[in-house]
Amino acid sequence: MQLDGTSAMVTGGASGLGEATARMLAASGARVGVIDVDADRAQMVAEEIGGVAVAADVASEGDMTTALQGIVSAHGAPRIVVSCAGIGTAARVVGRDGPMPLDSFERVIRVNLVGTFNVMRLAAAAMQELDPMADGERGAFVHTASVAAFEGQIGQVAYSASKGGIVAMTLPAAREFARLGIRVNVVAPGIFLTPLLHTLPEDAQKALAANIPFPGRLGDPSEFADTVRFCVENRYLNGETIRLDGASRLQPK
Repeated sequence: MQLDGTSAMVTGGASGLGEATARMLAASGARVGVIDVDADRAQMVAEEIGGVAVAADVASEGDMTTALQGIVSAHGAPRIVVSCAGIGTAARVVGRDGPMPLDSFERVIRVNLVGTFNVMRLAAAAMQELDPMADGERGAFVHTASVAAFEGQIGQVAYSASKGGIVAMTLPAAREFARLGIRVNVVAPGIFLTPLLHTLPEDAQKALAANIPFPGRLGDPSEFADTVRFCVENRYLNGETIRLDGASRLQPK
């Protein structure tokens, strides 16, 4: 799918991987909707890239219905939807203070997994009404998982479960949407230099990078964005999960 002139939507687009993706899409000519719970930051990014900003909780049906309506009004129904919104809560199943609070587990699942599904179901309903393009394609979804979906560390039970769910729903969604000409793919990044990791001391960053075979450094958000672009532009890529991790594998802890 070509990016130039195409309506796109990025959740979690106000920072980190989502911001890098929103900027890449806009630089390629796409009309970008930036969705994030941080309204001020989303507005700043949108203004800088010539897009529109909408404050929304991806796990809220009402928020996302309104957000999608706003993007449709501004740019038309999005053909490109990238889900980067997510959170992580580190906690053992049974820690020093007892079992992990159930609401902590549920919150991570709700934002990461339910939120991704919520965005997909609402956007796909709008996308199916669009006229088909080359090869009968109407649109493309790119979800964000994590290498933690495959070798989660101690303390990552909730996060790994949420990202594993995103990976698991990709193929059935791609199969269902095939008749509509809508593709679904996932990028599973390793350790990337996002704003959160920028706050760590340089020694801590180097320690994280030491376990990455090659290149021996943390990932750059622009490399994630480049992978999203590949997923969108390559019409034969469908139902796949791409690991983006420098050949690293997470250790138990």
